[in-house]
Amino acid sequence: MPLNRRDFINRSAATGAGVALAGTAGAVAAAGPAQAADKGHGHEHEHGHGHGRDKSFSLRVLGTTDLHGHALNWDYFTNAEYDDATHNDVGLAKIATLVEQARAEKGHDRTLLIDAGDIIQGTQLSYYFARVEPITGARKGPQHPMALAMNHMKYDAAALGNHEFNYGIPLLRAFQEQCDFPLLAANAVDAKTLKPAFPPYLVKELKVHGLPPVKVGILGLTNPGIAVWDKANVQGKMAFPGLVEQAKVYVPKLRALGCDVVICTDHSGLDGGTTYGDAVPYPENASSEVAAQVPGIDAILVGHTHVERPQTLVVNEETGKTVVLSEPLYWGMRLSVFDIDLSFERGRWHVSSVTAEVRNANTVAEDPHVARLVRDEHQKVVDYVNQIIGTCTVAMSAAESTYKDTPIIDFLNLVQADTVKAALAGTQYADLPVISEASPFSRTAAIPAGQVSLRDVAGLYVYENTLDAKILTGAQVKDYLEWSAAYFVQTAPDAPVDPAKLTNANNTPDFSYDVLSGLSYDIDIAQPAGSRIVNLTAGGQPVDPAAQFVLAVNNYRSSGGSNYPHVAAAQSVWSNSDEIRNTIIAWVQAHGGIDPASFPADQWRLTRAGVPVFA
Repeated sequence: MPLNRRDFINRSAATGAGVALAGTAGAVAAAGPAQAADKGHGHEHEHGHGHGRDKSFSLRVLGTTDLHGHALNWDYFTNAEYDDATHNDVGLAKIATLVEQARAEKGHDRTLLIDAGDIIQGTQLSYYFARVEPITGARKGPQHPMALAMNHMKYDAAALGNHEFNYGIPLLRAFQEQCDFPLLAANAVDAKTLKPAFPPYLVKELKVHGLPPVKVGILGLTNPGIAVWDKANVQGKMAFPGLVEQAKVYVPKLRALGCDVVICTDHSGLDGGTTYGDAVPYPENASSEVAAQVPGIDAILVGHTHVERPQTLVVNEETGKTVVLSEPLYWGMRLSVFDIDLSFERGRWHVSSVTAEVRNANTVAEDPHVARLVRDEHQKVVDYVNQIIGTCTVAMSAAESTYKDTPIIDFLNLVQADTVKAALAGTQYADLPVISEASPFSRTAAIPAGQVSLRDVAGLYVYENTLDAKILTGAQVKDYLEWSAAYFVQTAPDAPVDPAKLTNANNTPDFSYDVLSGLSYDIDIAQPAGSRIVNLTAGGQPVDPAAQFVLAVNNYRSSGGSNYPHVAAAQSVWSNSDEIRNTIIAWVQAHGGIDPASFPADQWRLTRAGVPVFA
């Protein structure tokens, strides 16, 4: 049985130290000898001083994060090389070139390569080898292209990200078997025993000519939000205590093992913010807290938040020592480079300095070997996503979906509502009105007029979410909409309107903004957040606060994602294990086409003091 929150907190605190004493699930590996060479390549060197020779050594740690299934610089939704407004490039083939350059500069035998998680979800490439032709773990079966590329690049370790759990634990275990490097997660534990479910750490030894080896401890930490976001896959199987709590267990252990350098790879952002409220008692983004509250850490590779932070310095509250953190941009757009200098004094190595920077993948060509290595897997997916599955009467675009009612979002809600209505037919809930939520996940999503391919439809829904149905009252629906409407920047009735500046208030991401179908409502952005929903009706009548509605909602939101009110605790009347993306594709195949003229339209609008913002 899954632990309740109080038991989990008490038992995890009590058994964490026991796990450390038992020494389970750690790993030790040795790197090759570092032969004496010139200072410019970071090798050990000697300086003459009046009181003997000061011996020093330099090592480099390279880091990626949030690769999300990007092996090549390719966009499977546009069927072309990836490009964006700032001309970023993506993918491991690009990163491989940067890695080889960085290793050549420092020396291959004193350079480590790690990742901070979210590897196997995010593109149609990764989806294909999870759902269409799933890997099984056997080396003779389908090989995951991310494992093929990362093995060739000789990654030393990777932390688990929350999206590693999207396809279920068996698929994750199959990926783990295909990797030649450990997947680390000190705070992913067995739900019953609270013992590590994955290796918590790795120790690498870098041999130094004529001196003791430099021992580098790499501690992996994942995100506590997995317990919320992938509840269906992990409940009763795994638990996810806090990053700070587990780092306090394992950093001292790594130091006790003789580690001269300790690096964390965290699938957790810097700032302490949390999107799931109090659903679990640990913060989502805790890397700065780890640096500040856990003595003994030299550097942290940060992930999860998809932002670029080349170097952030955090002072440890207990020791006063500065910890260096770096987060490279997602999808393989950037590579973090940590340079760590050590000096050998009084019989042991001491870290004397740490610096970090990021390098841009758009400055180099793809590594041809990595590109060839995954060529066959890539071509399978290109063929798969370009198959024609239906037609559309007119083109639809998501470009304005963040601030206008658009047919493309109405289409998503129509499919979800139809699916839930069909599932509830003949049940006690069949007569309840069904409403649906959808978010503008991609502002570039579009459906062309004429023939529609699978990739066109798949591009509307870029996450592996599944569909739930929950009961909310009219009053709760109003609260839900008020929470969503906080996405808009408060704008006075006479202020100029710039659509580019109306959204993402308080850094709310697009995926946290919901449009509800089956209702009609205005969002008055002249009002403060919490008091914006007006003229809320259903079936042409004002919504009764006591009325019941069935909400078609994705599992991320249903489990507490983005901290929407009421929905996580609401009664569930139906759920489905198939991805919403597949549901949409099947709908198009079954209907043969899409006709936006048949969708409910003009369900919501932005207003200011009753006046529409857009005509």
